[in-house]
Amino acid sequence: MSDNEALLRRIEGDQDLVDLLTYPCDFDLRQRDPVEAVFLESGMSLTPIAGDGAGGTYFLCGGVDGPVLYTDSEGGAALIAADLTEAVTLIAALPYWRDLDYGGTVEDAEESWTEDDPDFAEYRAELLARLGITPPPSDVLVARLRAALKRTAPDYQPKVRHDDAHGVYEATYTVRFENL
Repeated sequence: MSDNEALLRRIEGDQDLVDLLTYPCDFDLRQRDPVEAVFLESGMSLTPIAGDGAGGTYFLCGGVDGPVLYTDSEGGAALIAADLTEAVTLIAALPYWRDLDYGGTVEDAEESWTEDDPDFAEYRAELLARLGITPPPSDVLVARLRAALKRTAPDYQPKVRHDDAHGVYEATYTVRFENL
């Protein structure tokens, strides 16, 4: 069994981990049904592993050891990590990763989340401890995210199964994160 498969099984078998990933990370293993039937032209499999509160879905590409793709409910998509372990590390350490594309810094996002929920740091620390993850510095996590984002198009840019012009998800996160 690979490290990624072991991690997924461990998370799925631990309700406290499922709950902590749901909040504060908005990575809910109970919401695996994507809003639309997406596919990759290469035929590589997409396995939904989690959803978020806004209708987004996280997919494993090509199996449990493949990269992780995120699709939002507005037609945006991005490869966010090289594998599940990297994705869970990013999501647990920087659950506000999607907020970073609006020009703010990690420090700004951290401050905002702490102001909104004074217990945020405690939840995250508990999650990281339960996962047994010591994340690298935030600049390393952001660099990994940017590297994954750049790999989205064309190989990991999903399409949907309908014939109109909106059939291709846009690699919007790649563009939005250029200034990170």
